[in-house]
Amino acid sequence: MKFAICQELFEGWDWERQCKFSAEVGYTGLEVAPFTLASRITDVSSDTLATMKQQAADCGLTVIGLHWLLAKTESLHLTTMDQPVRDATADYLGELAKACHALGGDIMVFGSPPQRNLQDGVSMQQALENATDVFKKCMPILGDHGVKLCMEPLTSNETDFIRTCADAMQLIEMVDHPNFILHQDVKAMSGAETDPIPDLIHRHKDMLGHFHVNDTNLLGPGMGKTNFAPIFQALQEVEYDGWVSVEVFDYSPGCEHIARTSYEYMQSVLP
Repeated sequence: MKFAICQELFEGWDWERQCKFSAEVGYTGLEVAPFTLASRITDVSSDTLATMKQQAADCGLTVIGLHWLLAKTESLHLTTMDQPVRDATADYLGELAKACHALGGDIMVFGSPPQRNLQDGVSMQQALENATDVFKKCMPILGDHGVKLCMEPLTSNETDFIRTCADAMQLIEMVDHPNFILHQDVKAMSGAETDPIPDLIHRHKDMLGHFHVNDTNLLGPGMGKTNFAPIFQALQEVEYDGWVSVEVFDYSPGCEHIARTSYEYMQSVLP
């Protein structure tokens, strides 16, 4: 099983320090939040991206991809009725795909709840059709760069659009492209689904492209009540060969403690 960590946890650290520490703990992948690099990914030079890729490689790390794709951006939205905004959103996802490829990654996770929530007067069916329009427009450039976009279901506390794996699968079927697949997140599934997480892993194994691990308390694996042993068992049973990436939202225990505790716990419960 390949373990990565989402690097926005290391707020205030320079990139090389993030790489060295993550590798020291035992992670072999880093997942990048674009807003930690610049307000817009187009503000990051190709030379900078190449240097980041090389510094990670020098530490034995792979930059696996991007998440929080639209966080802290302006004038971008997935489900809006505004066609120019949807076109701009599709174009920006294409720019993110180029950066992802330049960093050596091949996965982008679409979470970004404020930029996907239903706007006033937009029905769920309209939102699905609008999202399909955006994703279909950016799929060719993702395909050209070998990047897959993973749709992330989130809880009702975070969004009113795509809250279960079944919701995500409906959208995936509408987009109908091999580079648009499913993302699963332990915290989100724990809060939004009625079925056990191992069952959801088995049910959606053919479309599962990426997996985030975290606890309902917003901390990392082993820092809350969630038992990850059956979750990892299920991932192995379906022969999942993607990344398992630690994503936390409560940084108060400190990034070093969170990163180490999460990694050590995951190693301890591997089947």
